[in-house]
Amino acid sequence: MGQENGRDDERPVHRVTVAPFLLCRFQTTNAHWEAFRKATGREKVEFAHETAPAAWVNWFDAMAYCHWLSAEWGMRGALRARLPTEAEWEFAARGGVEGRLYPWGDAPRVYQARRWKDGPEPVAGFEPNGYGLFDMCENVHEWCSDWYDAGYYAVSPAENPQGPAHGVRRASRGGAWRHHVKFSRCAARSSIPPEFRYADYGFRVGGEAVKEAI
Repeated sequence: MGQENGRDDERPVHRVTVAPFLLCRFQTTNAHWEAFRKATGREKVEFAHETAPAAWVNWFDAMAYCHWLSAEWGMRGALRARLPTEAEWEFAARGGVEGRLYPWGDAPRVYQARRWKDGPEPVAGFEPNGYGLFDMCENVHEWCSDWYDAGYYAVSPAENPQGPAHGVRRASRGGAWRHHVKFSRCAARSSIPPEFRYADYGFRVGGEAVKEAI
C-alpha cells in the first residue's frame, strides 16, 4: 500500500495481506439508489441519468444502503453487503499489478474538455481494470469503511487492516468529476466527516468472499 513519492499520508509504503473479498464492478447508480429510496421513504433527489453513480451520499447513507441491500437479498452473517476497507479498495484499484499508479496503467489519462462539466457520467464509460472493475479512481469519490488517520500507515497491521478504532473523518478513495487529477492515483487518500454530502461523493458495495457467494 502507498506510494513513496506520493503525499505524506501515503507513506511509508508497506505490504499488507487482505482476505478474499467481493467488490461490485460498478459504483452504485442512481437507479440502484432510487430503489432504496422508495423502499425506505427517503427524500427524492433529482439526478441527470439513472446509470450515473449516485452522489450527494454521506457515509451513513452508504452504510444504510448496504444494510438494506443485505436484507433485500437475504444476506446474513459474513455474507452481508458492506463498504470496502481502504486496503481492499487499493488492492482492487491496481487490478492485479503491484505498484501500478492508476487502474489503467502508469500514466494519467488525457481527458477531453467536454467531460464532467456538470456532474458524473454514466458508469462503465471506459474499459475495466484487470479485475473487471469499472471507474476505479473516476467519476465520484468512493466511501470506505475505515476511519481516516494521516499517520495510520506507520502503525497499520500487516493482516487485513481495518483502519483506526476511532476518528472524526471517514476515508474515501478515487478521483471524481470535480477533483479528478488530484486523487486519481490508486494510492491517493482522501477523507471528509461522515455526515457530509457532496456532489462528487458516492460508493460501491463490497462483501466477504465466502463459499455461499459462489
